[in-house]
Amino acid sequence: MAGLVMEYGNIALKKKELGFRDSLIHGEKFGRFVNNNSKCLRTNVSFISSVLTSEDVKQERVVFKTPLFDYQKADPKNVASIILGGGAGTRLFPLTSRRAKPAVPIGGCYRLIDIPMSNCINSDIKKIFIMTQFNSASLNRHIHRTYNFGNGINFGDGFVEVLAATQRGGEAGMNWFQGTADAVRQFIWVFEDVKNKNIEHILILSGDHLYRMNYMDFVQKHIDTGADITVSCVPMNESRASDFGLMKIDETGRIIQFSEKPKDVKLEAMRVDTSVLGLSQHEALRYPYIASMGVYVFRRDVLLKLLRWRYPTSNDFGSEIIPAAVNEHNVQAYLFNDYWEDIGTINSFFNANLALTEQSPKFQFYDPTTPFFTSPRFLPPTKVEKCRIVNAIVSHGCFLNKCSVEHSIIGVRSRLDFGVELKDTLMMGADYYQTEDEIASLIAENKVPIGIGKNTKIMNCIIDMNAKIGKDVVITNKDGVEEADRPDEGFYIRSGITIIQKNATIKDGTII
Repeated sequence: MAGLVMEYGNIALKKKELGFRDSLIHGEKFGRFVNNNSKCLRTNVSFISSVLTSEDVKQERVVFKTPLFDYQKADPKNVASIILGGGAGTRLFPLTSRRAKPAVPIGGCYRLIDIPMSNCINSDIKKIFIMTQFNSASLNRHIHRTYNFGNGINFGDGFVEVLAATQRGGEAGMNWFQGTADAVRQFIWVFEDVKNKNIEHILILSGDHLYRMNYMDFVQKHIDTGADITVSCVPMNESRASDFGLMKIDETGRIIQFSEKPKDVKLEAMRVDTSVLGLSQHEALRYPYIASMGVYVFRRDVLLKLLRWRYPTSNDFGSEIIPAAVNEHNVQAYLFNDYWEDIGTINSFFNANLALTEQSPKFQFYDPTTPFFTSPRFLPPTKVEKCRIVNAIVSHGCFLNKCSVEHSIIGVRSRLDFGVELKDTLMMGADYYQTEDEIASLIAENKVPIGIGKNTKIMNCIIDMNAKIGKDVVITNKDGVEEADRPDEGFYIRSGITIIQKNATIKDGTII
């Protein structure tokens, strides 16, 4: 046989282009190829025609009209997303002392909740549930202002529903959310409701991650592999691997072992050759683990079965549901090969923010095709007078007067007086303006207005909303203190980073 061509409608591919060996192609072998290769040609045709050629016969065509396979395209109308509002946020304290984790400001004018919300909108997913429990007032306010039918983002036939933790009748109903899986279980009746009967796949998302992702590509891979559950994953280095759920996969991408935040010997046991994910040998040595992003997609019926019947007492997806389901269900891994950061600690939050100011950053909010949405504030442009600004982000409605800003982010409505020097600092901004008369009156009374006063020097610092920092203040943590709690003085230190509390007042001449 000199050649074999397979035809799909008007498209012809040689056998070597499909990845076959030099042997006859039988239906069983081709079926395995279709099932195991997500990059195979997608088509709705239902026949194969083969062309057999040889030196003796000019051409012979045999058409087999038996069905080949049905391709199912993911439909966003059949997908719902659940964004988890997170727990108490102790690792992000004191930023979470008065707000939920997803409500923490990021990037100068956004909130963490805007990341999964915008990813859903850009993926055309318009059925969105947000589960809240701790300090949810500011989060609820931001969601209402930004993502509603009236004056925010228009969803058409979609919806955004907040599912707040609540107590119900009976002994079990007296408990608040006990974990990620329990939160979904307590509202399982929502997904059994007749109005949501067309939902086939459910996305589980976290409200404290920074990344840009097309969720429908994720769902499509889930459908193509016939998975019950699909876990989005990233390669991970050794220093951070123990902070994540780690997995091992087989040659088809199926997860065969899952371990949540393993330590010591258990961590070493999860080491794999990540070159199977397409990494170079050098990259595989740097990233020897496959880490879960905490982003999942479930078949709706599988999720309801697992939560209601199979594991009715399991409270967490990462540590209980996923490791157990690996042994009984087709749980697939989806490689996310782009920027992703878990904003779970003060250190990671601080570094992810300042990384936005770098030249050619790994992640940036600006993208004309997939924009990130946030609350419309209708603020005036920022006014800058004789300032030095290097590698910085300055948000809307700020007033900068003869100051220096380097490798820093300046949030909305910020005021920096003359002589101020900011370096390696995240300033979140203010919720409201003070008029010039109010500012002058406060200064005359030896009080401190919102913003930063004259000749103040600040380095390696997070300044929360509405902070009042006086003149001639120095915040540099010169002694290199790693941890400190000084709430009466208006600040904390975490991982060597000074954090000025929300609404705090730092008096003139203070040295931290």
